Amino acid sequence: MSATTYPVRVDASLDTRLSRWLWLVKWILVIPHYFILAFLWIAFAVLSVVAFVAILCTGHYPRAIFDFNVGVLRWWWRVQYYAYGALGTDRYPPFSLKEVPDYPAHLEIAYPERLSRGLVLVKWWLLAIPQYIIVGLFAGGGTFGAWWLGNRNAGWSGGGLIGILVLIAAVILAFTGRYPDTIFDFVLGMNRWVLRVAAYAGLMTDQYPPFRLDTGGHEPGGTLTLQPPASPAAEIGGTAELPGVQDAMPPAGPAEPGLGWTVGRVVSAVIGSVLVLSAAGFLAGGAGLTWAGHARREGGFVTSTSASYSTADRALVSDTIQLPAASWNWLGKSVIGQVRLRVTASDPSKPVFVGIAQAAAVSRYLSGAGYTTLTNLGGRTTAVSHQGTAVPAAPASTPIWTVHAVGTGTQALVWTPAAGNWTVVVMNPNATPGLSVQADAGATMPGLSWITGFLLIGGLLLMAGGVLLIVISVRLAS
Repeated sequence: MSATTYPVRVDASLDTRLSRWLWLVKWILVIPHYFILAFLWIAFAVLSVVAFVAILCTGHYPRAIFDFNVGVLRWWWRVQYYAYGALGTDRYPPFSLKEVPDYPAHLEIAYPERLSRGLVLVKWWLLAIPQYIIVGLFAGGGTFGAWWLGNRNAGWSGGGLIGILVLIAAVILAFTGRYPDTIFDFVLGMNRWVLRVAAYAGLMTDQYPPFRLDTGGHEPGGTLTLQPPASPAAEIGGTAELPGVQDAMPPAGPAEPGLGWTVGRVVSAVIGSVLVLSAAGFLAGGAGLTWAGHARREGGFVTSTSASYSTADRALVSDTIQLPAASWNWLGKSVIGQVRLRVTASDPSKPVFVGIAQAAAVSRYLSGAGYTTLTNLGGRTTAVSHQGTAVPAAPASTPIWTVHAVGTGTQALVWTPAAGNWTVVVMNPNATPGLSVQADAGATMPGLSWITGFLLIGGLLLMAGGVLLIVISVRLAS
């Protein structure tokens, strides 16, 4: 496949005069672009899913969605070219999805009349794996994956070869006032490779990206359908052509009035996409709670999975459980209800003590003794050991517990939480060191049904509103 026939075409012109020091603050100057692009990438992801379904069913990429997604890539390429993906111009990027003929960075992707319905299932993840590895070397490990997953603010030059060479060019520019042509050509070639892979992964073409580094600002044979920026000679009445840059296709005719992506339609598509993603979160949360309410309910309590904990100290102590009166009294009781804790010694024949008390009282009780605090229970639990030599009294004989249980086998206690700061303590009944147990927690969750209903109904309403906005904007743009 020749460079002139590949459907993704990337061109750029290096500014003849670049500021020696502007590159130091461009990261601040492009913040408005990154803010807008964060939302545009959300729309890009959602509309790509729509395009995936359309291709799978019809073999066609909806033209309006194609134009929008190309526009997002084009916008991003201009920002990268201005900022740390190339530093090739000091001209501020325009806020536009459309091609800007006189801007020094250009991206065009030929619209595919038909796409394979089978390839769409595998090309963006399986077939593109070798390309992702190369792009990772160019753009930095994990950066392209972050781009695909939605974290669009990272940029390409996140520690990869592009970022290293652009930094070298910036230092040379600062001392000499000149951007090295050889570095520029290589950087543009790598960016071109990245954009080709992005278009392929974005389902915009079935033609596999070539394993070829086409260096230089302009692709061989010329690729732009729009005229390149005019030189000073052209501005005073003469004509000038950039070497090797000629029209590869006839110039596009004027857009039909009323069609295309206006600001209002772009905003509508973005808001619709945000609503669709929010709806997906609501529906996933509602589905998860529905599953938990049935599959994880035991004896009236929605119960966690059992986890193992051990310590060489005298007690296992939870981090402080804070239940503010302002929120707990009107919300917590209706949502959480009663709480059940079940604790079993790893050797079921050994007795175990479990109790709940005010955090301040537990702190006084264990003062000077060695104990282990467990933080982030239910997540990535961290154990913090507190050294001490004091021997506390037997826990069951200490009148600080709101509820407690002691004995062999599984010890279960049911607690009706109240506002305050609370701590759960597990010990050997005689307060000796060394403890290994399994434990789980559950709650009656009386408000589970209405929370689930709110998430499901809210998710459906958000989904309907988001889909409606997307459909309207795409239809008007078509």
